[in-house]
Amino acid sequence: MSSLEPSLLPTGNLLLPVLPLRDLCLFPEASLALNVLRPGSLKALEVASRTGSRMLALAQKDPSVEGGAMHDVGTLADLTENEVQDDGTRRVELDGHRRARVVALMGSDTLVAEVEFLDEGDPGDEWGPAVEALARYMHAHADLRAFLDKRRRSKEPMGWINLACQHLPITGSARQKLLDSDAASRCLKISRGLDALLRKEQGA
Repeated sequence: MSSLEPSLLPTGNLLLPVLPLRDLCLFPEASLALNVLRPGSLKALEVASRTGSRMLALAQKDPSVEGGAMHDVGTLADLTENEVQDDGTRRVELDGHRRARVVALMGSDTLVAEVEFLDEGDPGDEWGPAVEALARYMHAHADLRAFLDKRRRSKEPMGWINLACQHLPITGSARQKLLDSDAASRCLKISRGLDALLRKEQGA
């Protein structure tokens, strides 16, 4: 789903404007649409628009605290839509590419981060059980499956898993732990966690 060929993705450390997320994470090979209103975030969008339309989507540790501490791991994203709405907010859409760890975070209102990129690694044999667990969960949640089918842009198994991680009904902290993990660990956590979540929902 990436608009960039793998050979064109950045490899060294990079300075990126930060889009803080509340109770959300953006995963590689997934997309995220949201409305932006906070002044600092609007300025970050302006910086991104002038400097290649790339941002770091980074979750806040406490979404209830304005300008609070941020997590260390986020996702390099392309800003693919940036439209002004009638109420002054901006509707944006981000396409996620690769995970990145914050080396240094600068600013107070509008944030800029120096980031180093993280390897996803090979999911190995772990992706199979994760896809199977996801299929079982989707079978019990037809509405969520329909939503994810519309959002899906990658036919690769990890793209499907990443998109599900982004939209599953779990806490923000649990979602961040999935983003912190490499591909193999993420698949393992999904394969174990989804079946446990399904049993809990079904009262088993």
